[in-house]
Amino acid sequence: QVQLVESGGGLVQTGGSLRLACVSSGGAFSTFNMAWFRQAPGKAREFVARIIPSGGSTYYADSVKGRFTISRDNSKNTVTLQMNGLQPEDTALYRCAAGSVSTPLYDYWGEGTQVTVSS
Repeated sequence: QVQLVESGGGLVQTGGSLRLACVSSGGAFSTFNMAWFRQAPGKAREFVARIIPSGGSTYYADSVKGRFTISRDNSKNTVTLQMNGLQPEDTALYRCAAGSVSTPLYDYWGEGTQVTVSS
């Protein structure tokens, strides 16, 4: 059973930075697409960023492009999200997800880490 555990969230001022990490256990991490999603109170879940198994390609939501960077270390079963230039609208619960390359769906989800950006 794949388990994903996020860390690194917290409270930061506008313009600040945070680095989120997601550690995977129980599965073949290096074969998964990995992604970050976020959900703010009262809003739908929103795609943030995705990285393919090799780490060679990344994809971002327009709202975070140029500010956030997704990366992975397959030797450590870890995917990270470096977030710079944080804005109040980035406030949300951030969750990592893992999925097979054969489907656009994500089969495994972490519980999430809260990011709060104060204005």
